[in-house]
Amino acid sequence: MELTLQQIAAAAGGTCCGENRRIASVVTDSREASDGALYVAICGERFDGHDFCAAAVENGAAAIVCERAPDAAVPYVLVKSTRQALLDIAGLYRETRRDVKLIAITGSVGKTTTKEMVWAVLSEQFQTLKTEGNLNNEIGMPKTLFRIAPETQAAVVEMGMNHFGEIARMTAAAKPDAAIITNIGVSHIEYLGSRDGILKAKTEVLAGMPDGAPLLVNGDDDKLKDFTDKRCRVVHFGIENARADIRAAEIEQTQDGMRFTVCFPGGEQRVALPVIGRHQVYNALAAFGAGLLFGVSPARIAAGLAGYVPAGMRQRIRRAGGVTVIEDCYNASPDSQKAALTVLAKTPAKRRIAVLGDMLELGSFSETAHRQVGAFAAEAGLDALYCVGEASKATAEAASGSLPAYWFAEKSGLFSALREAIRPGDAVLFKASRGMALEEVIQKLYGEWNVQ
Repeated sequence: MELTLQQIAAAAGGTCCGENRRIASVVTDSREASDGALYVAICGERFDGHDFCAAAVENGAAAIVCERAPDAAVPYVLVKSTRQALLDIAGLYRETRRDVKLIAITGSVGKTTTKEMVWAVLSEQFQTLKTEGNLNNEIGMPKTLFRIAPETQAAVVEMGMNHFGEIARMTAAAKPDAAIITNIGVSHIEYLGSRDGILKAKTEVLAGMPDGAPLLVNGDDDKLKDFTDKRCRVVHFGIENARADIRAAEIEQTQDGMRFTVCFPGGEQRVALPVIGRHQVYNALAAFGAGLLFGVSPARIAAGLAGYVPAGMRQRIRRAGGVTVIEDCYNASPDSQKAALTVLAKTPAKRRIAVLGDMLELGSFSETAHRQVGAFAAEAGLDALYCVGEASKATAEAASGSLPAYWFAEKSGLFSALREAIRPGDAVLFKASRGMALEEVIQKLYGEWNVQ
């Protein structure tokens, strides 16, 4: 990174106080500061970064961006909002590296999985950077841009949001060359009012893209299948939509994953994807489209998808104690819970047991959504349903007329019941929003089964 403090002050609309130092890196955590670093003092809900300015300087920070004069003897840039300044500085650095092909990924469900698949595809041909973990908000996304290195040729940047304007601010900094919208569901509907509101928020990604840039959207999504915008070139991917530009056909599910043929303008390519579920095919189609847009050959795209590895707690399948365990505890929405239940229903097993926790941030739609999932579970051909959390009581109630359904207020009760119920030969799905920490139950069961 080669930026000066005066350049940063100009980009952030701030006032430079002190000498014009060169900046080698940007951090928001004082513990990560090193020689030549710029420390941005973020004001959070539970902390104030201004309290750690002295610590940042002790660790080598050369300068500070702040909303009030710091208690540290280094040059600083005074700004109205350090959160906005962080985005402005990231945008300044991105402007110096427009040679990097950057694709933004947003949507209600499947962002992180799609990001990982796109990374696997682009890495077949380019030195590719990706968003790490869930750093997809206005604080985390700039950190990805700051990691663009001299050797970086492509970047896959995930953008999440809770409110209007967040993606617009992120895309202004990232300046994507292309973007993907995975789907329009009901995640964060509590803050956005309706699916139309969610569509409006997701399409803010276009604001930072060049006119005519490609936007890949899910052609089977009712809010996206007819989507057009004069600012971009819309490319549809899908399974059911015969008009989709990139389409999957001849889909098969095996114990090891999904097999399908991708039909695209000018050809076809057989793909073997090492994860199961029809919803994963949509993620792979988006990644396939990204590869085509960036000039990766169909064969190399297929090789990248074949090497995809699920991230974190997203639908990892393990065999433990004679039980097939589907771990999917990172996040949950009505669409993703239904997709996971479909995966479970198609998993070979003596019995199929679903363990579902609350779906969070659904606002007034919460009870309806949980009942919809319960009704879906009742028709999915499962053998039992276990639910935990206050909101999931509605899920158990909706399913109880058609299959054995049990509800627990606490995870301790759920664990005790599962320990007695699960037997070798069963397939068990664990799915809930991140805040439910359902993986704690899985780890306790693994402990009972002596699984590392």
